[in-house]
Amino acid sequence: MNLIRKVAALAAAAAVFAGLGTAAVKAQTLDEVKSRGTINVGMLVDFPPFGILDNDGKPDGYDADVARLLAKDLGVKLNLVPVTGPNRIPYLLSGQVDVLVASLGITPARAEQVDFSQPYAGIEIFVYGDKGTEVKSAEDLAGKSVGVARASTQDTAITKVAPDSATIQRFDDDASAVQALLSGQVPLIGCSNTVVAQVEKVRPDTYDTKFSLSQQKQGIATRPGADKLMAAVNDFLNKVKTDGELDKLHQKWLDAPLPDFLAKTKS
Repeated sequence: MNLIRKVAALAAAAAVFAGLGTAAVKAQTLDEVKSRGTINVGMLVDFPPFGILDNDGKPDGYDADVARLLAKDLGVKLNLVPVTGPNRIPYLLSGQVDVLVASLGITPARAEQVDFSQPYAGIEIFVYGDKGTEVKSAEDLAGKSVGVARASTQDTAITKVAPDSATIQRFDDDASAVQALLSGQVPLIGCSNTVVAQVEKVRPDTYDTKFSLSQQKQGIATRPGADKLMAAVNDFLNKVKTDGELDKLHQKWLDAPLPDFLAKTKS
């Protein structure tokens, strides 16, 4: 009898998940959002400076400000819904949020699950270091030391391309790698454009970017087939890129201009 009950329970659970799968393919429409008068936006709150909690425990950061501008453009109220890296796409597909402004990197695998807008944010990873150190390509790292945050994107990228004679020094985090650069422990580090901007404020005209390792573009996501809503999102992004509002937010939160590789528009 217990076995029968277990089988029945599993069958019931399967039916529930099947129902969720059916709901997941239903697209959110622009008319539904406007009729409700509120847009529910999922965002991370543990990924500074893109998503944070302010002193009152409310979502804030670059993504929150982008979401505020989007809601204003659509003429609706904003409801920010905290999500995590693993649950953000399930939240969207199950209808708990209408869109994600959640630092979601645009990848082919994710594009099979959700629809992406043109990029509204992004991270570029560079080899960066002393101006007097001649490095123009991965081959030029031969015989040189380069610092990275252990197990980071830049660690993976440099490990992949660096010659065998290069010395990769791994530190606990970006701050430690930067300190190693500033103290002269290493002449080069792998870091993001946001870290570059911070170092430039501390030591202007001392270092420069050598070459780009990778770029990750982040898009606003909707459920598949929400064509009118996605068109409205892309129209919004075209506006805030053209009038400079997005660049202002980028300067506010990341202390750097909106990267050039995000300038492309999408209709």
